[in-house]
Amino acid sequence: MKIKTSLLIIAALLIGANLHAQEQKPPFLKYQNSQWVDSIMENLTPNERIAQLIMVAAYSNRGPEHKQEILKSIREQKIGGLIFFQGDARTQANLMNDYQLVSEVPLLGAIDAEWGLGMRLDNTISYPFQMALGAIQNDSLIYELGQEVARQIKRSGLHLNFAPVVDVNNNPDNPVINFRSFGENKENVSQKGIAYMQGMQDANLLTTAKHFPGHGDTDTDSHYALPQINHAFNRLDSLEMHPFKKLIDAGIGGVMVAHLDIPALDSTGVPSTLSKPIITGILKDRLGFEGLIVTDAMNMKGVTEGNEPGIVDKDAILAGNDLLEFTEDVPKAIAEIRKAINQGLITQAEIDKRVRKLLAVKQWVGLDQYEPTPLKNIDEEISTLEAEWLNRKLVEASLTVLKNDQNIMPVKELQDVKIASVSFGAKKETVFQESLSLYTDVKHFQVGLDAKTSELKKIFEELKAFDLIIAGIHDDSRFPRNTMKFSNSVQNLMGEIFEEPNSIVAYFKNPYSLNKLKGVENAAGLILTYQDNKITQELAAQLIFGGVGANGKLPVSVGKKFKSGEGLEVEGGLRLKYTSPEDAGMNSEILNGGIDSLMQQAMDMKAIPGGQILVARKGKVVFHKAYGLHDYSDTVKVKKTDLYDLASVTKISSALPAIMKLADEGKFDLDAGIDTYLPFFRNSNKAGVPFREILAHQARFKPWIAYWKNTLRKNGSYRWNTFKKDSSARYPVKVSENLWLHRRYQKKMFRAIKKSELEEEAKYKYSGLAFYLLPTIVEEITGEDFRSYINENFYDKLGATTLTYNPSEEFNSASIVPTEHDYFFRHKPIKGMVHDEGAVMMGGISANAGLFSTANDLAKLMQMYLNMGEYAGVRYIEEDTFKEWTKTQFPENDNHRGLGFDKPYLEYKGESSNTAKDASKASFGHTGFTGIMAWMDPEEDLLYLFLSNRVLPTRGNTRLYSLNTRTNIQQVLYDAIEE
Repeated sequence: MKIKTSLLIIAALLIGANLHAQEQKPPFLKYQNSQWVDSIMENLTPNERIAQLIMVAAYSNRGPEHKQEILKSIREQKIGGLIFFQGDARTQANLMNDYQLVSEVPLLGAIDAEWGLGMRLDNTISYPFQMALGAIQNDSLIYELGQEVARQIKRSGLHLNFAPVVDVNNNPDNPVINFRSFGENKENVSQKGIAYMQGMQDANLLTTAKHFPGHGDTDTDSHYALPQINHAFNRLDSLEMHPFKKLIDAGIGGVMVAHLDIPALDSTGVPSTLSKPIITGILKDRLGFEGLIVTDAMNMKGVTEGNEPGIVDKDAILAGNDLLEFTEDVPKAIAEIRKAINQGLITQAEIDKRVRKLLAVKQWVGLDQYEPTPLKNIDEEISTLEAEWLNRKLVEASLTVLKNDQNIMPVKELQDVKIASVSFGAKKETVFQESLSLYTDVKHFQVGLDAKTSELKKIFEELKAFDLIIAGIHDDSRFPRNTMKFSNSVQNLMGEIFEEPNSIVAYFKNPYSLNKLKGVENAAGLILTYQDNKITQELAAQLIFGGVGANGKLPVSVGKKFKSGEGLEVEGGLRLKYTSPEDAGMNSEILNGGIDSLMQQAMDMKAIPGGQILVARKGKVVFHKAYGLHDYSDTVKVKKTDLYDLASVTKISSALPAIMKLADEGKFDLDAGIDTYLPFFRNSNKAGVPFREILAHQARFKPWIAYWKNTLRKNGSYRWNTFKKDSSARYPVKVSENLWLHRRYQKKMFRAIKKSELEEEAKYKYSGLAFYLLPTIVEEITGEDFRSYINENFYDKLGATTLTYNPSEEFNSASIVPTEHDYFFRHKPIKGMVHDEGAVMMGGISANAGLFSTANDLAKLMQMYLNMGEYAGVRYIEEDTFKEWTKTQFPENDNHRGLGFDKPYLEYKGESSNTAKDASKASFGHTGFTGIMAWMDPEEDLLYLFLSNRVLPTRGNTRLYSLNTRTNIQQVLYDAIEE
C-alpha cells in the first residue's frame, strides 16, 4: 500500500513538472562535456567514478593518525572530495595542499560556513547568524557578505560552501534551524538566500541551498533523530519549498537534502535523503533542478538509524543524490553502489552523468588549473580589517527596535537625566556598559542568572534614584538558544524595570525567547540584537545614544507580543559613532600602522611615557587607543578612561565657548576691551584694547608672568601673606597637599596683569595673560559661577563628564595621569592638580590652563566645534560666529591665529610647522604644554586628539617636539584618507 501511494505521488509530481520552469542554470553545467572532464573520465575506473561522488570528513585540529586515514581514502578509494570541520585556516590549507598532492583527480573541498569560516575555524570571523541577517533591509549587504565569505573560503583552500540555509523557520521550538534561518517569511528568506548565494557564486564559490524540502517546521534535531513533518503537499509546496524554487530560478549551483520524514511527499517513512519521490520526483523532475544535489551529513542519526553504512549511501545515490557528504564507510559505500549497478537498480551511464556534473563543478571552481594554496600571510589575508568592517555593517543594519515610546531613543538631554544600567547574566562590567559610558556618566550594576533575593532587593532600591534605567539582557551561550535560564527572582526584577516609564531594554538573546520573558513588551524602549557579542553590545549602546540608527525588521513572530516585519526606525548620527576607519573613508592599515609606529618611537625615545590618541572623521570615531604607562618608573598602563592635564587646550575648551555663546546673545563684544567687563582695568595700558586683538594674540601683552616667584623672599621662603602649610578661611586655595594660598592672592595676580608692560610692536606674540581673566568676565556678564556655567551650558549637555577642573575632587587618583615632578615650586610630583603654576594659584580654575579630560570626552566638545557649533541636535554656538572665530584674523600682519584658536602657519614651514603639511587652511585647534594637541579640519571633517604627559619627569624633556610626533601622526590621518 505504501509503495502504491508513493507511485501515485510521483505521478502527480511528474504531471506538474512543467509548472516551474528554471530561469537560470547552475553556472558549472557548461563544463560537463569539456575536454578536461572528458580526459578525467577516460582515466577513471568504474569504482573510481563512484568514489568521485563521495566526500569524507576532514579536520585540521586532529593528529597524524587522522591525516593518514584521509590519505588512505584518497590513495586507495580515490574519493572525490573532503568536507572540513574544526581547526584553523592555516592548518586546513596546508592539509588540503598535502591531500591534493596525492590525489590523481583534484579534490573538491567543502565546509559548512553559514556565518563565515568562524562557524568552523578558530581565529576567523563569525558573521551574524542568518536570523540577524533576516532583519536587514538592504539586501546588497547580504550580497557583499556572500562575496567576502567566498573570498575567505577560497583563501583557505576550499571551493564549496554548504550554505545558505533557506529553511523557513516557522516553528519557534525548532532546535536545529532556528537562528540559522533568515526567518519565517518565505519571501524574505528567498530574497536573502538569493543575495547570499549570488554573492558567493559570483566570486566562484559553489553554494548549496539547504535543507530541502524544508527543515523549518520541526521540533526534532535531525542530528539525533528523524524529524517528521505532517503538512499537506499544498502547504509544503507553497511555503517550505518556496525559497528553494526561487533559488533554483536564480541559478543556485547546489541543493542539500535534509533527513526528514514527510508522509505527504513519501509515505514509505524513509528519510527524504533516501527518497526518490522527493529527490528525483520533486527536486529534479518537478522543479527542474539540474545542479549538484548533496546529502546532508550521512553520519546523522536522522538517516543512520536503522540503516547500515554503505547501504544507506547506496540508497541515497539511488534516490537521486549526486554527492554523499560525510560517508562513514567509503569502501562499503563503493561496493554497495557497484552492486546496485550490477543489479540494474541504476545504470553506469547515470553514475557517469553525475560524475561529469561533479567534475564540471571542479572545473568551474578552477581545479582544472589547480595550484597549491599559499600559506604566507594566510591568517591576515582571511581576517582583514575590511572583513571586520563588513561584520560591523551587518550587525548595525540588523539592529531592530521593537519599542520606542515617546521617542525615548536616542536619549537626548543628558544634563537632565540620571542614568543606571543593569546587565543581567553578567558577573562583571560588560562591553555594553563600557560603551554606554562613552556617551555620559552611567552607574552600572550586574545581576547573575540566579542572583540572591537580598542582592536583587538592594539593587532595586538603588535604582529608584535614577531617571533612566537601561537593562542589558545577555545570553550565557555563544549561540542564541531559545531558552530563559534566569531565576524567577531575577525575572521579577526585570519585570519591575520593564514597568518603569523610562526603561530601555537591549536584548542580546534569541528573539523567540522574548515570549518567555514576562512584561518585556511594557518597556519604553526595546532593542533586539539577535545575538550576544562584543559588536552587538557596542552598537546597541551606540543606538541608545544616537551614535547609530536602526531600521531592522523582526524576521519572526514572537508569540502574540510582536509580529514578523515589525521594527521602528530610529535616527542615527546624532552623537559620535564608534566604528572602523573604512566607515569614514580611511584606510585602517595606514592609520593603525602609522600611529602605532610613531607612538612606539616616541615612547622608546622617552619623549612620552604613554598617551591617548583619538581620531574621528565625519562624526565617526575611527581610532581610539591608549598607549604606554602613566610614568616611566611605574607599571600602570594608560587606559582610555584616564584623565590628562590639557594645559593650554583649556584656552579653547573653557571660557572660549562661553564667550562665543555670550557673543551670540549680544552680551559680549569682540571690539570691546577688558575694561568694558572688568572696570578694574580702566586706568591701565590695556584699557580699550579690543578682544579681537587679545584673542588673536596681537594685543602687545606679555607672554606670561611667573606669579609664584613673587611669593618668595630672597632666602627662598614664602612671604607671610602668600602660602601656609594648612588650609584655613584665610588660606583656602589648594596648591598642593601642604601648600595653601591666601584667598586674596588672585587679586594680586590680576594687579600684576594690569601693571604688566606692553610689547613695543602690535604683532603676533602668544600670551596667556587675558585667559586668566576670562572666567571672571564670564561671571560678571552672567552672574553665575564660571564652573557651573560651562558645566550647565556645555559639558553636561555634551555628556563630557570627565572634562573638568581639579579632577582629584571627583575622580579616583588611579585614573588621573601624573605630570611633572615639580622640584622648584610645589616640591613634589604633580598629579590630579593642574601643572601650570599660574592656573593652580587661581584655585585650578582658569581659562589659561586647568582642564583635565579623557580624549573621548574632549572629542565631544571638539566635534561640536567641527560641526560649527552644533552637536546631538543642540545648537551651542551660531555657525556664523564659529566661522568668524576660527578664521585667521590678521593675515596682513603675518599673524596666522584665529580668535582663541590656533591656525596653520600662513606658509608651511616643514618640520617646524605647527600642523601637518596636508592640514587645510580652514583647520583650527590648539596645543598644550604638557604634550597635548587638539585639531579640527572642516574640509576633511577630521578631528584629531593627542593626549600625553611629555613633561615627565621634567618640562625640560622636549623630545616630543624634536621628534615632531604630534604633527607626524596628524599627517598619517591625511595619508589614510582614501576618498
